[in-house]
Amino acid sequence: MKSILNNWAAPVALIGAGIVGLVLMQQPAVSAEVAVVIAPPTVDEPAGAEHSATAIFSGGCFWGVQGVFQHVKGVSNAVSGYIGGEARTASYDTVSYGESGHAESVKITYDPAQISYGKLLQIFFSVAHNPTELNRQGPDSGTQYRSAIFPQSPVQRSVAEKYIAQLDASKAFKKPLATKIELDKKFYPAETYHQNYLTLHPNDPYIVYNDLPKVANLKRVMPELYRADAVLVRKAL
Repeated sequence: MKSILNNWAAPVALIGAGIVGLVLMQQPAVSAEVAVVIAPPTVDEPAGAEHSATAIFSGGCFWGVQGVFQHVKGVSNAVSGYIGGEARTASYDTVSYGESGHAESVKITYDPAQISYGKLLQIFFSVAHNPTELNRQGPDSGTQYRSAIFPQSPVQRSVAEKYIAQLDASKAFKKPLATKIELDKKFYPAETYHQNYLTLHPNDPYIVYNDLPKVANLKRVMPELYRADAVLVRKAL
């Protein structure tokens, strides 16, 4: 459940919230997501003649992951959705219980001539989420918030596997990566009200505390990949 009630470290957003705010301010603080500067993958997809490819990642709440990739140069679309379970359970009300097999995820359409799959992975690991967290991100917990990569080709699978091994070997993170690679899963777009959520609700306390810092980190850590105007989901899903 994405609620300020799950975020003990946002007292600023609780001003005027009365007794609820006082209760929350007494809880242990949880820091917002921070970027980890990491090297790009030593093995990446080779350049080709295609100008459209797809990548699918899950890294916690899809609001923030979508918001990050909507600000990446070379990305033409980023759709929030569900992956890992069956079609009949691909709805927010069902996935929220954590028993559907689905993960909140983002399907990214990108131009390999402008940005490689490896660069997308670098963003995913560095600023979009914390890949060392097992079945949770920030205030959200459950298998639906797991860190996972869903390769769309054998090349993507190879690049992802080798990059995870590279990051673990280099000890770029304080803990081993919890990210799993899941194969042959179908993506289902999320409900319309979840699309473009970060852009449409920039004052939502959850977005302010958990997700806007990720976009700021993208601009700071990888300025050459950052685009100021978000590429929004416009088509009917």
